[in-house]
Amino acid sequence: MASRGKSIAFARIRAEVIRLVGLIPAGKFTTYGSIAIHMNVIPRHVATVLGHLTPEESAALPWHRVVAASARISPNMPEASARKQRRLLKAEGLRLDKEGYIQDADEHFHNVGVRRNIRWSEEG
Repeated sequence: MASRGKSIAFARIRAEVIRLVGLIPAGKFTTYGSIAIHMNVIPRHVATVLGHLTPEESAALPWHRVVAASARISPNMPEASARKQRRLLKAEGLRLDKEGYIQDADEHFHNVGVRRNIRWSEEG
C-alpha cells in the first residue's frame, strides 16, 4: 500500500508543478527551489517532474523559465536541453552569460509565493 500512496502523492506533486510552471510569465524565471519551497517539497521533486515531461507537455509548458538556485541554467541538464533553454530564455529578452547565469536576475525573478503547508500523501 505504501507504494500506491507514494504514486498518488507524486501525481499530486506533478500536477502542481505543472500548474505553477504554467503561471510563470514570459520574460520571467523562477528556480526549482522557489517552486519547491512554495509546495513544501524538495527541489529534486520539481526537477524530476520537469525532466520527465511528455513531448506534448514540453511543447506546451514554459519549462525553460525554471532554473537552478543561482539563477543559472542547471549544469546537470543535458547539453541539448540547456542549449534549447538558453535560446528560449534569450528569445524572451533575458540575458545570460557564457556560463548560463541570468543577468539582472532580480528584475526578472518570478516569485511563486510563500511556503504552503501541504501534505501530499493520500491523507492530505
